[in-house]
Amino acid sequence: MRKASMSLCVLTSHCITPNFTDTKNNYSPDILNCLANLSSDEVFTSPELANCMLDLLPQELFRSPKTRFLDPCSKRGVFLREIAKRLLAGLEEQIPDLQQRIDHIMTQQVFGIACTDLTAEMSRRTLYCTKQANGEYSVTAAFGDIQGNLRYDRCQHTWENGKCKYCGANRAQYDRVETIETYAYPFIHKSIKEIFHKDMQFDVIIGNPPYQLDDGGAQASASPIYQLFVQQSLRLKPRYLSMIIPARWYGGGKGLDDFRLQMIEDKHIRLLHDFLNAADCFPGVEIKGGVCFFLWDR
Repeated sequence: MRKASMSLCVLTSHCITPNFTDTKNNYSPDILNCLANLSSDEVFTSPELANCMLDLLPQELFRSPKTRFLDPCSKRGVFLREIAKRLLAGLEEQIPDLQQRIDHIMTQQVFGIACTDLTAEMSRRTLYCTKQANGEYSVTAAFGDIQGNLRYDRCQHTWENGKCKYCGANRAQYDRVETIETYAYPFIHKSIKEIFHKDMQFDVIIGNPPYQLDDGGAQASASPIYQLFVQQSLRLKPRYLSMIIPARWYGGGKGLDDFRLQMIEDKHIRLLHDFLNAADCFPGVEIKGGVCFFLWDR
């Protein structure tokens, strides 16, 4: 039986069962659900799971034109799309004109940092309906550049004694030429000012971070990296933080002792939803020890 010094709530898998439209046998799936169930090196979040996490937040956040949201590890833009949908409904009375409402949400409220060049384009396609934020078919004409508020700038690791001092990546594996992805994730290698070219404060940080990096050890050894996204998010002092991460930190995990102590002693964690079987959240994916997602409230 799992034990933790915090409120532990178990969410039933019913909450995240894919909800496809089926009217008179017309099968109309959400494309992001389809992609979430593909076999892949990255664990993608389904819209249902994203909405379960968004449901933890005070819903008045989606009725304020001032709330700022950040996904610091966007893969396909599912969190940002679902946030935008809630804001579109929540701000209808305050900003009745649909295009003005879309422009405001996209430029002032919804922000993302992608994991790679590919996921940046996928996320923009999901959020802006085009891989270029200022493209002809973008939902808003308010952006003057390709990236909009969904940023990705290729980073390099900073090597010290064969390891990256920011993420612990092994130099022998990740010191790569320009044509190969480095997996030096911007959120934990750069400041927010470097990424967005200005200082920014976010009310909500939410996402599904990368879980691990190969560390060059024997037998495909890997080190966890998700805790670095949680810790970096907390340094930004949001009002709310929610992330879905492997649950191995409860009682083990390479290099997770400090993170485990930090989480157990943190008095701001309001909810922790625990899944012994990761497939309840990510169908077809095996993650030993299961997964969890939490709500941190400043």
